[in-house]
Amino acid sequence: MTDSRIPVTEDELHAWVDNELPAERRGDVEAWLATHPDDAERVQSWRAMAEMLHARYDQVADESVPRRLEIERLVRQPRKWMAGAIAATLLAFIAGGGAGWMARGVSAKPAAFQNLTLDALDAHKLYVVEVRHPVEVPGSERAHLQQWLTKRCGWEVRAPVLEATGLKLVGGRLLPGPSGPASFLMYEGPTGERFTLYTSRAKPDTAQMRYTAAENSGAMYWSEAGVGYVLSGPGDKDRLSQVARLVYDQTEKAGG
Repeated sequence: MTDSRIPVTEDELHAWVDNELPAERRGDVEAWLATHPDDAERVQSWRAMAEMLHARYDQVADESVPRRLEIERLVRQPRKWMAGAIAATLLAFIAGGGAGWMARGVSAKPAAFQNLTLDALDAHKLYVVEVRHPVEVPGSERAHLQQWLTKRCGWEVRAPVLEATGLKLVGGRLLPGPSGPASFLMYEGPTGERFTLYTSRAKPDTAQMRYTAAENSGAMYWSEAGVGYVLSGPGDKDRLSQVARLVYDQTEKAGG
């Protein structure tokens, strides 16, 4: 007998999608999904991403999946809910990519963008809610901000002009990145929506844009000349893609 009132964990949802859930628990999870449409929608999106992944890469990927990405191993590790979320994020990135964006050079290994993007989303969620102190250097000092971040980070940091998308530069700050310093720029629209651009060293390069979503936020990732870019903002993928294209057009000229 199943009972939809029995709480279902994040790990169990991932295990259900991957057909690794114990048989005695499947009925409970299915009953839960029948009465929790938000979780059912998430599960469906994960399954769709997995199918897209297999359709795109099964014929060209001869190597087996790294053991660190096996769901069974992740489930056994501490803080299992985080491991499951990372696995879902990886699927979203690998299966994603904006229309018309073609990869130039080698594709990024999962770890190359996983840590960078998680750090960028964490910073985005932390600072976009700040009212008085969202940045260290205000947008009115754009030239100084770019010069300061360029000196500290070691590559040319540009604060793109995004007025064409209705976004104005709020300012920026210096943050620690996965492999050194990271630059963090914030933009704001007339309705209060905020976007952030996080950059840090990242290899290998992948000019193909990749998309992921977490809670109410979304992010577009790409890298050029050894520098990774993560544009984070509201979860509207079309809006993110619009802003990301304008950012890309300006930052790719920086070289790195």
